[in-house]
Amino acid sequence: MTCTDYIPRSSNDYTSQMYSAKPYAHILSVPVSETAYPGQTQYQTLQQSQPYAVYPQATQTYGLPPFASSTNASLISTSSTIANIPAAAVASISNQDYPTYTILGQSQYQACYPSSSFGVTGQTNSDTESTTLATTTYQTEKPAVMVPAAQRLSSGDPSTSPSLSQTTPSKDADDQSRKNMTGKNRGKRKADASSSQDSELERVFLWDLDETIIIFHSLLTGSYAQKYGKDPTVVIGSGLTMEEMIFEVADTHLFFNDLEECDQVHVEDVASDDNGQDLSNYSFSTDGFSGSGGSGSHGSSVGVQGGVDWMRKLAFRYRKVREIYDKHKSNVGGLLSPQRKEALQRLRAEIEVLTDSWLGTALKSLLLIQSRKNCVNVLITTTQLVPALAKVLLYGLGEIFPIENIYSATKIGKESCFERIVSRFGKKVTYVVIGDGRDEEIAAKQHNMPFWRITNHGDLVSLHQALELDFL
Repeated sequence: MTCTDYIPRSSNDYTSQMYSAKPYAHILSVPVSETAYPGQTQYQTLQQSQPYAVYPQATQTYGLPPFASSTNASLISTSSTIANIPAAAVASISNQDYPTYTILGQSQYQACYPSSSFGVTGQTNSDTESTTLATTTYQTEKPAVMVPAAQRLSSGDPSTSPSLSQTTPSKDADDQSRKNMTGKNRGKRKADASSSQDSELERVFLWDLDETIIIFHSLLTGSYAQKYGKDPTVVIGSGLTMEEMIFEVADTHLFFNDLEECDQVHVEDVASDDNGQDLSNYSFSTDGFSGSGGSGSHGSSVGVQGGVDWMRKLAFRYRKVREIYDKHKSNVGGLLSPQRKEALQRLRAEIEVLTDSWLGTALKSLLLIQSRKNCVNVLITTTQLVPALAKVLLYGLGEIFPIENIYSATKIGKESCFERIVSRFGKKVTYVVIGDGRDEEIAAKQHNMPFWRITNHGDLVSLHQALELDFL
């Protein structure tokens, strides 16, 4: 086919107005800056600018603010304390599996921080930077807006603000009203008080008991004597004597004969079944309660295990256990005869010598944590709850661990205990797990919590140093 209207034109007939101002790189090999079009001023070739000079860093050392410092809008501030960290302390902390954690706590970006990412930040050397980054300390951010304490005390209804009970003049009337409460209301009021105090926490330390704070199980098995070259006869004998005292207190004063088969994770687990009955003249020995049997020989007078009447009597016993613990937490000798009290003092001194002041070393860290307003010690043990309470009292730890901060993992395991504790204190606080066993280490990894392993005296000493330096 022939096109009759086609008129041939030369290449000069096409001007730059018929094309885009930008050439196509894959067609034109000449750079844009070197091409000039008719009627257009040629642009000069761009020259490379001079490289920027390296900005000199200041000579001061930067680091994250220590635990006790006030909240600041900036996360980076100077810290003379961190700059003077002893090398020995840093080396001892680096031996731990998870000695550090994010200052934002575990509530933020949790998915971005796998459990294996904890480590100690080392020093950085660079030709362009003269700053040395100190070892990272741990800080949990507080909210930017804080309500003054006076405003918190003056606001709210006394029924929903437990702190007001300390400032109201009618304290006796308030105490009487608490006694007349039903069991469910009593538990609700305690929960409200606990949540009010827990809301101010920043850090929760989760402690194992045996072989972490105290030496007990390895005394009975003789493994401690073998590990540290002690006389096994003396060591095992001391362990057996302490075990005898533990079960004596548990059986005689804490209803362990009744509660052994109906162990609880926490002392308040059956508080909802308590009707608030006055127990001053209540006879526990004749109420027909049986912790292990069903209806028993007394028929319906005993109550079916798990029934309303049986649960109410169970709740009575745990309420009494709490009252006894609170009364004698600083004076366990009140539960013993004068001879047994003296024997306990000798036994504790003997065990302290045999274990090279293991408990005394652990107490330094416990007391330091207790002195912080925004920290709390929580105990999770694999011992049944009632014997664990007796053990805590006999080892003189009642003032360190209030009974509401003691959990038994015998029934549900430590990982489930950790879940309960996180649901109680919330995800905004930072949790630190301290123990010697694999069970708490695995539970800590599952919940993305740093774990401090205790295997010898040196680990306890390093823990105290880390706390003193505000690493924890």
